[in-house]
Amino acid sequence: MENVHLAGEDEDIYSGFNEYNPFFDTEGLENDEGFKQAVKTSHGRRPPMTAARKNFAFNRAQVGTAAGNRLKTGLTSSMGRPTTGIAVDASGARPMTAVRAAGYSSTGRGQGFDPMNQASKGPAPPLEMKNEDSPEEKIKQLEKQVNDLIEESCFSNSRGELSLALEKAKEAGRKERVLVRQREQISATEQINLDLTYSVLFNLANQYESNEMFTEALNTYQVITKNKMFTNAGRLKVNMGNIYYKQRNYPKAIKFYRMALDQVPVNTHKEMRISIMKNIGIVFVKMGQYNDAITSFEHIMSEQPDYITAFNLILCYFASGDREKMKRTFQRLLQVDLDLEDEDKYLPHPEDKHANMVLEVIRSDTLREQENEKKSAMEKCVMAAAKLIAPAIEQSFSAGFDWCVDCVKQSPYTELANDLEINKAIMHLKKKDFSQAIDVLKSFEKKESKCASVAAVNLSFIHFLQAEYSAAEKYAEMAMTSDRYNPAALVNKGNCLFIMGDLEKSKEFFMEALRTEVSCTEALYNLGLVNKKLGHLEPALECFLKLHAILRSNPEVLFQIATIYDMLEDTPQATEWFMQLIGIVPTDPSVLSRLGELYDNEGDKTQAYQYYFESFRYYPSNIEIIEWLGAYYIDSQFVEKAIHYFERAAVIQPNKVKWQLMIASCHRRSGNYQQALETYKYIHKRFPDNIECLKFLVRLCSDLGLPDAQEYATKLKKAEKAKELREQRATSGTGSRSGSARRGVRGGGSADGEDHQRTGSADSGRGGSGNDSRQNSGRGSARRSGRMRAQLPDANGPYEVNDQNVDASYVDPLGPAAERPKTAAKRREVDDDFGDEELGDDLLPE
Repeated sequence: MENVHLAGEDEDIYSGFNEYNPFFDTEGLENDEGFKQAVKTSHGRRPPMTAARKNFAFNRAQVGTAAGNRLKTGLTSSMGRPTTGIAVDASGARPMTAVRAAGYSSTGRGQGFDPMNQASKGPAPPLEMKNEDSPEEKIKQLEKQVNDLIEESCFSNSRGELSLALEKAKEAGRKERVLVRQREQISATEQINLDLTYSVLFNLANQYESNEMFTEALNTYQVITKNKMFTNAGRLKVNMGNIYYKQRNYPKAIKFYRMALDQVPVNTHKEMRISIMKNIGIVFVKMGQYNDAITSFEHIMSEQPDYITAFNLILCYFASGDREKMKRTFQRLLQVDLDLEDEDKYLPHPEDKHANMVLEVIRSDTLREQENEKKSAMEKCVMAAAKLIAPAIEQSFSAGFDWCVDCVKQSPYTELANDLEINKAIMHLKKKDFSQAIDVLKSFEKKESKCASVAAVNLSFIHFLQAEYSAAEKYAEMAMTSDRYNPAALVNKGNCLFIMGDLEKSKEFFMEALRTEVSCTEALYNLGLVNKKLGHLEPALECFLKLHAILRSNPEVLFQIATIYDMLEDTPQATEWFMQLIGIVPTDPSVLSRLGELYDNEGDKTQAYQYYFESFRYYPSNIEIIEWLGAYYIDSQFVEKAIHYFERAAVIQPNKVKWQLMIASCHRRSGNYQQALETYKYIHKRFPDNIECLKFLVRLCSDLGLPDAQEYATKLKKAEKAKELREQRATSGTGSRSGSARRGVRGGGSADGEDHQRTGSADSGRGGSGNDSRQNSGRGSARRSGRMRAQLPDANGPYEVNDQNVDASYVDPLGPAAERPKTAAKRREVDDDFGDEELGDDLLPE
């Protein structure tokens, strides 16, 4: 850096680049008189300069006439200086000099340089052209094509184009066979390129294996290994063992691995032998032969230990139930050296700017990423091994985990101790031991910020699940204090605010969590729920669509999207998303009933029946579905099938007279009057004050000519008088209480028969279902209730009243055939459950 010159503000760093010497200007040479004169004289035809030897002696007396005259008169040579060459006598030959030996002579200055005396032979003949049709040239071209095809096959395989890679490998094999035949034709079999043949066969076998054509791959490997001319071909039996392993033919895989192990030298290829031993151990584990697997893994740990082999050895000891060896192997796992460089070299240097610049580069280079991946894999193995052996090495899970934590604290990986403590608390949570989990997590309150933040997040989540929202908010704030950019802490804080009813504030925390971590799925899901709760359906839909791009097959997300489309009254989109949801959870009765309701609202009774029936098949206790199916069969004139569903409803709700009345009415409509009469008598026995049942008994007994008609008529009058007295007592209170009482009488029509006269529906609770559906879906209940029920007028009764003393103001609970009840399944809404670590488990109604 000391030799670097930094330009000043006023300095022109590009000055001087456009300047040039005018002597190099060739454009004006035609008009340059000096140049023209030099060309005309001998100055332009001078020979190259030669230096004279200092120790060269010459005799001026022997100088020739021409040269001597020039020397005497002081004339210069064509080089512009006195000649210093050799002076020779005119009568004798000039002595040989170094210049002459190089091919020059004092005579014949215009003669060309020809040391080999080739001028007399004329110009050299032109180069001979290659004969493209010669066998040797064709062989060379074929070899090049085969090599190119092998490279193309390998590149195609690396890109994932397996079929193209196999085609290229086959084509390379065909051309290589043509090449061998051509060599045989010219009797050049000794020149066969065995390396090329080996490459072709090996690449073809690899491509067969990549395309899962295992039989062809094994045959190709067999061709290579049986050829004695291929050196070290026996090692390829490892690949054959791998193919047998993929085919689950474990005995043959073991056989070929051992054959390959015999072909590998002990001293020179130690790592390859270790890799083959690992394969053998894994195959023994697959076969359940843990003792043989332990032998292989123990040999590897004694020769070249690594964390993966140590973890596999722990698994084998766990399967065999050897407690002490599990402990010893866990300690050996913690002693494995990862061969990572010193972490101190990544520390910043306050005074060395150059070192800090280098540090910024190497912190994120490929080598550093590989080190991080290796370290992360090691930590996962330690965590998994601790979770696995903790319940087995001691009497209790907690004691076993404590032993693992103590071992980690004494190992080079002491930073894993806190993570193990956190995992211990999480395992207590999974075992529903909340008090122990809370005690473990509270021990982190005074530790380093990262662990304290994680512990506070989990404590907040525990208190939230226990409905202790103030404590949950407290620990969420503690987690945010330790680490403001912890998305889990922000989500927990938003959950607490949501429960407390502060939706706008909770929305802000969810958005902040998303700004901190864009891929925080919990924050995105909860943000969608908050927007949905606030009535912002479009933003809520956008949130769930983004979440669907991340979690493609999540049923909760699909359900929310379909529900919002239904609330937006976009029935085609809602139907499509519910169909996608059915593809993932085909046995969910609530989703099936929602689809049936959508088709029912659109007037497609056939499709609605299909989904309602599937919902009933998976959940046969849903009263709303049972009622809809019974009404559907009545509309279809299959009254006998409707009886089956009403009987099931009577079993589910035995204290509701409505279902018994429905059964009796179905018997009467099917013409089975005797069974209808028996049913009404049974209803009267259980509900003696039911006016509706008494009316039908009076009518049936009168029409059938039975003497019991008068008895039932007397009971009917008494029941009506008792009803009038109850109404009078109800109206004697305040106006508001009177109104409430009248509404209560209407709502309780299932007990006294008034409900059927006023609403035409035998289910007094259906009004509540309509309200729930309106709250859950955001629609008005008038349109749906109109489809669910029909008024049951009394003008179309199947019988005429003969007794003048009988009140004729009764109705058939099923109504006329054209206006029977059309009920719809009650729509259920997703519980707005908010989770910290994962989405709610009960988002879909059961």
